[in-house]
Amino acid sequence: MDTIMSMKGMAELLEWLLLIFLVVCSIAVSVSRNLLNAVIIFMAYSLVMAVLWVLLQAPDLAVTEAAVGAGVTSVLFFLTLERLGILGKKRPPEEKASTEDTSMKSTSTKSASMEEARSDE
Repeated sequence: MDTIMSMKGMAELLEWLLLIFLVVCSIAVSVSRNLLNAVIIFMAYSLVMAVLWVLLQAPDLAVTEAAVGAGVTSVLFFLTLERLGILGKKRPPEEKASTEDTSMKSTSTKSASMEEARSDE
């Protein structure tokens, strides 16, 4: 009997943690400035909601939430971001740009010193 009570306590604790995660996700989506991050957070929200539906013994709602909320809606959001050109943006990495600048500076310094050496001769 004690193991059943401890299992109930664990299930209730898990439900509360998932509910807190849902609240955090909803706030994070609201304050997120990056649309891609907002879509990913929304997807996580839908998946956690599907898990909660399973814990509440509503598997039909869980399947619907997983398929529609996390699946179809997220795909539509990603397609919209792609069409708007937000998903396909390629930004050059900061390190690569700074490495190229450094190598160009050292090359120009070497060529300048070689020219000075030639003019001295």
